[in-house]
Amino acid sequence: MDETPEESLREVAADLNALAIGLVRHLLSDRQNMNLTTASALSRLEQEGPIRLTALAAAEGLAQPSMTALVQRLEEQGLASRVTHPEDGRVRLVAITDAGRALLAERRHAQRARVAGLMTALSEQDVRALGEAMRTALPIVQRMIQAAPRSGDPGGGPAS
Repeated sequence: MDETPEESLREVAADLNALAIGLVRHLLSDRQNMNLTTASALSRLEQEGPIRLTALAAAEGLAQPSMTALVQRLEEQGLASRVTHPEDGRVRLVAITDAGRALLAERRHAQRARVAGLMTALSEQDVRALGEAMRTALPIVQRMIQAAPRSGDPGGGPAS
């Protein structure tokens, strides 16, 4: 009996979920003193530039007091700073520092090395097949994420 489109969709969703959880769990098993929430906030600051604390909290799906505490920790560690809004001197924005950028780069390098280490157990044929699958899947998944509704919708937004 053939699968219905809905069954196929659920199966692919389950497979993607299992892939994401498996890799994230493996990569986070050695966090380098940074949890996923902290890494996500720093990455957003790196990608989007200075942002209001309220907008950062909303984008990351955190309550403003939680984001305030996180930003204070990042400032204490020298990973983020508050800067003046270029058009309104009364407004303070949160920005990533050079140290924050360097830590993210180091973290990404370590994560890539861990994944590459996992792949050493694969045959050359499996590595080629995985590479082909990633070249196909990654752009599709990126489009899917970009098209997703933002937070507040159970089908989209940031993962908890």
